[in-house]
Amino acid sequence: MPIAMTPSPPPSDRARILFLGDDITYNPTLYQRLTSQFDIVHPPPADLQRPAFLQHLRDGSWGRFQAIMRPSWHTGGEMGNWDEELIRLLPPGLKVYASAGAGYDWVDVFALAKRGILYCNGAGASTEAVGDMALWHIISVFRNMASSFLAARSMDPKQFSLAHHELPATSYNPRGRTLGIVGLGNIGYAIALKAYAAFGMKILYHDIVRKRREQEDLVQAEFHSDIDSMLRETDCLLLATPSTLGGRPFLTSELIAQLPRGARFVNIARGSLVDEDALAEALESGQLAAAGLDVHASEPHVNARMVNMPNVTMTCHTGGGAVETKTAFEQLAMENVERILKGMEALTAVNGHLIKESMTNGHANGHATNGDWNRAS
Repeated sequence: MPIAMTPSPPPSDRARILFLGDDITYNPTLYQRLTSQFDIVHPPPADLQRPAFLQHLRDGSWGRFQAIMRPSWHTGGEMGNWDEELIRLLPPGLKVYASAGAGYDWVDVFALAKRGILYCNGAGASTEAVGDMALWHIISVFRNMASSFLAARSMDPKQFSLAHHELPATSYNPRGRTLGIVGLGNIGYAIALKAYAAFGMKILYHDIVRKRREQEDLVQAEFHSDIDSMLRETDCLLLATPSTLGGRPFLTSELIAQLPRGARFVNIARGSLVDEDALAEALESGQLAAAGLDVHASEPHVNARMVNMPNVTMTCHTGGGAVETKTAFEQLAMENVERILKGMEALTAVNGHLIKESMTNGHANGHATNGDWNRAS
């Protein structure tokens, strides 16, 4: 079936923004400010399906836009991964793509950087919400909440009584336990603050960048450059690190084996970071006592092997799902675009350092028209 053509926007001296996804809901005043300064092209949902989206880019249907914004995480991504096939079709002069969402495993930020295009995420918008969800899963894996939930909802008095009498024998308070965090960025550090303040947990962390001493001191955090040394001391392992496009699982059977027998595991990062078969085997064998999963490797599908395990708590990738998060996602996407188009620094640049490297090495292909946004890194 042929793809319907969208008429090209009329010529204008103002910078143009390609707006992907649902209408603005929570920040109408900020959106009005954008419309007063820039031309905004807002394609209908049918044009965002990948075949149609790619064709519109080839045809130049939306003109020479200088910015892209996706203020809502649940819409605007219908075209799928932003890979080389898509990115090579973007128009010259495009400066920035600002999207909702903290993770960016679906977008090739390296390919964008080679073309001088800054990618901005929704970092910080979901920090409180994801931190709270992590705390809930930490409680769940230590206190056998999944088993208790299932028994209560069974409406079977025998299951209720069994849970009431037997679960305490394998339930523990999180207070004083060791929390090993992989990735102490904004979200990881927020979790550390909450776990330390609420439960007095001992905080260990592994990251490619060490926190400042004053930040470590606030939660008495202990840095481990060697992941194995951290795992050996960890009562509950928590993943809060980003994954990359096409990345391999981080949590494997080899890493799980380094944990003390009976340790707990929580993932609020990305499902692709986990070898779920290895995780299921560890739960079945007792190497891991319990797991709390807000994210899953094959979303919206969950692992069939773990779905009925009474020691696994599952949620539907709703860690960041709060009105405050949605409000902040909208605001960040619009403010990042506005700032870049006005020659200011971005608020949440992801690949600014990569753009600098590309320009230094002579790899930028002329998409960028000035270097103002490179200060954002």
